[in-house]
Amino acid sequence: MSSQKLLLGTNLKMYKGIKETVAYLKELEDRTKDLDRNRFELFVIPSYTSLSEAAKAVDRSLVKLGAQNMSWEERGQFTGEISPLMLQELGMDLVMIGHSERRHVFGESNVEENKKVVSALDHRFTALLCVGETLEEKNQKISDEVLRSQLKIGFAGVGKDRIDRIRVAYEPVWAIGVNGIPASATYASEKHKTIKDALAEIFGEEGRRIPVLYGGSVNLDNAVDLIRQPYIDGLFVGRYAWKADQFDKLIRAVLQVKR
Repeated sequence: MSSQKLLLGTNLKMYKGIKETVAYLKELEDRTKDLDRNRFELFVIPSYTSLSEAAKAVDRSLVKLGAQNMSWEERGQFTGEISPLMLQELGMDLVMIGHSERRHVFGESNVEENKKVVSALDHRFTALLCVGETLEEKNQKISDEVLRSQLKIGFAGVGKDRIDRIRVAYEPVWAIGVNGIPASATYASEKHKTIKDALAEIFGEEGRRIPVLYGGSVNLDNAVDLIRQPYIDGLFVGRYAWKADQFDKLIRAVLQVKR
């Protein structure tokens, strides 16, 4: 574990509308406002339709906001896409890129994720690149090769001067969602080390400073064990975080361990 702030966040996927999102954010902010933000950073990634109201609802020094996806183009004939300029107008802090559902449901490639990473950084967002292997790839014992490819292609052409605005989320595909099987803390730590080593190859030793978060069926039962692991810099929590009171309990439990 580095000496950086802990990073704790959640992606609301396609679950909360505008009113639900605003109510959730206000409750989360209220419950956690007593916690020292010098020790951790809290972020939430709502649906696109909620972003405008979400941005008005919370103090961004307490809760950072991000978008779930982004086009690499600023403007043009790209029906249904969201431009980085539109997200700048909303004042977003970060953009999530390459979530497993974007890769495996919508067929996005490593090359496309790279274009989005470069565009996000060009437009002064923090880029959160998600990586992870499928169960088939795990069983074939090629997890490390898959992760290294996703990282090396995903960060192609990105200079080390941009390290401070890069984050990585390790989300094994088999651990995500309703039927997800949480990775053991040991397995997660091993893969985080693989990711840190790859980041050092890409950016030099400074690359090890890039925060790597674990995501995949994180809950109160496994969060403490995960955050104790040496290469895990934060947690990207799924449905367990979608109730503000539960997320608050998890945050406090994790901070207690790192006190």
